[in-house]
Amino acid sequence: MQYFVTGATGFIGKRLVKKLLARRGSTVHFLMREGSRDKLPELLEFWGLTKTGKARALPVFGDLTGKKLGVSAADLKALKGQIDHVYHLAAVYDLKADEAAQIAANVDGTRSMVEFAQAVEAGHVHHVSSIAAAGLYEGVFREDMFDEAEGLEHPYFNTKHESEKIVRQECKRPWTVYRPAMVVGDSKTGEMDKIDGPYYFFKPIQRLRQILPPWLPSIGLEGGRVNIVPVDYVVDALDHISHLTRATGRCFHLVDPVGYRVGDVLDIFSKAAHAPKMNLFINAALLGFIPKSVKKGLMALAPVRRIRNAVMKDLGLPDDMFTFINYPTRFDCRETAAALKGSGIACPSLHDYAWRLWDHWERHLDPDLFIDRSLRGACGGKVVLVTGGSSGIGLASAIKFAEAGAITVICARDEVKLAEAVAEIRAAAGADAKIHSYSADISNEESCKAMITWLTETFGGVDYLINNAGRSIRRAIEGSYDRFHDFERTMQLNYFGCLRVTMGLLPGMVAKRKGHVVNISSIGVLTNAPRFSAYVASKAALDAWTRCASSEFADQGVTFTTINMPLVRTPMIAPTQIYKNVPTLAPEEAADMVAQACISKPVRVATRLGITGELLHAAMPRVAQIVMNTTFRMFPDSDASKGDKLGKGGKSQLSPEAIAMQQMMKGIHF
Repeated sequence: MQYFVTGATGFIGKRLVKKLLARRGSTVHFLMREGSRDKLPELLEFWGLTKTGKARALPVFGDLTGKKLGVSAADLKALKGQIDHVYHLAAVYDLKADEAAQIAANVDGTRSMVEFAQAVEAGHVHHVSSIAAAGLYEGVFREDMFDEAEGLEHPYFNTKHESEKIVRQECKRPWTVYRPAMVVGDSKTGEMDKIDGPYYFFKPIQRLRQILPPWLPSIGLEGGRVNIVPVDYVVDALDHISHLTRATGRCFHLVDPVGYRVGDVLDIFSKAAHAPKMNLFINAALLGFIPKSVKKGLMALAPVRRIRNAVMKDLGLPDDMFTFINYPTRFDCRETAAALKGSGIACPSLHDYAWRLWDHWERHLDPDLFIDRSLRGACGGKVVLVTGGSSGIGLASAIKFAEAGAITVICARDEVKLAEAVAEIRAAAGADAKIHSYSADISNEESCKAMITWLTETFGGVDYLINNAGRSIRRAIEGSYDRFHDFERTMQLNYFGCLRVTMGLLPGMVAKRKGHVVNISSIGVLTNAPRFSAYVASKAALDAWTRCASSEFADQGVTFTTINMPLVRTPMIAPTQIYKNVPTLAPEEAADMVAQACISKPVRVATRLGITGELLHAAMPRVAQIVMNTTFRMFPDSDASKGDKLGKGGKSQLSPEAIAMQQMMKGIHF
């Protein structure tokens, strides 16, 4: 048996060729562009062909859009009367492809294939179409239906319909049409070659998993029914049915006879990803009540367009994705079921193989895998300023930046500690590390201004600003009635100091239309931690300013990240003896969060505990107050706040309840 296959290098095509080659005495001729000749060894290896068996898979060089597939007259003559089956799989299966590319491949390519089949007098033509040929048909689309298709405005739907029409009207050889549903990876291995269809929603599901615990119920999107089939089922069914009969003019739907609603599909993949289960669904059909004129008017507004485009880009979704959320068509597959009866070939349940699809995507297709997510890639050769860089989080972060090849500048008040920090950074990052220091008090306007001038003259400004310098005070309000200066000095450094540095460097960033500011805030801002009213208020002020600034500079290339940092073992918390009993992050772990903020540039970096606390305060503020008041009464004031600066009182004693609480609430500011 001799076959000719177009699209043999594609995801479905190369698997079909492997299946055909498994038939005894078979020879497969396959279309290949001259420019793709270098892919031949890889294809032969995939097909398991040895050097002596290469003659069973023969490339025929040409071009899909050329007349008669661009195959030479000599090859046409040699193939004439020899080909038993032509399989046409070459096409564009991508919602993101432009209309011209889809017309060229899907419509012109199919016409060229029909010309070729007639020129070589092929025994049978097998055209692999798509359920997209039905358009947005309202109701059940049968296998004997074609002209009834409707809603073909989208280029993908239209070109798939037109290409099938060419086979039906222009092909003089016996023909069969196959309409696969949305093809995903192999049900046994999960293997897939690109992101398409349901894979577009994998990144949002992954992000949901990263920010919420898996047990927390979440909200999903409900819509119409979508039909998903694994590639191995499509190949097995296509191979089996194509060898059953020579009857012409038949059509087979290679679909899942069950089908799933959009919400069910999202929930199945959320379960496979160990993401929060979607218990509540918003029906996308509600959008249908909005008149098209209103939608069009809204999209004419620049802010609406920008928001929509930003959201779609951030989620990695194609522009037309939501057009198909309310997909209205269901597919009858009785002819296919009858043809496959007794063969053992059946479409598996999505529940059984979804985890394999997810696993393969996360290991091989996740877009983040192909982006340089290293700190060196983000900051190498860039100027990074770390305030409060002589110790703690600042020093640990500066070491990471220096090791990544950044021009690292640290500032602090104490020149001696700065010199020691520079030596420590060089010891860790190497003698060639580009590390500089500047002694400045950012709570003092003149000192801060002098540093900004030096940075501008020496480095032309900075690319990354890490606002790390800060002061923390742990004291109950009732113990602060006569200590108003605590609030003033905390605000002076944590809020006004950061603003002096940031606003001094912003003009340079705007001029270069690039720059990133990382503000080290606190988990206490999210949880409203008691005994930290001065500290939390200063950080909350900085958070609020950052939100305003990020909105103003969103179109000027300057971005901001707020890190709601949990408790870290730094000199700042040393006076509070009780923290020796509390689990904390190491400075190096905190520095990892800073590095990630510079790499990914998220709007905010926060722990799950912090986000849960914020949600609790938003949803049930009274309950949140009771929880925080309980911890407030459970944990005593520190020795330092009582005036025992040297810690003469010894190790603070905790009740069993307090010990249990601090183990459960790891990292929170008590």
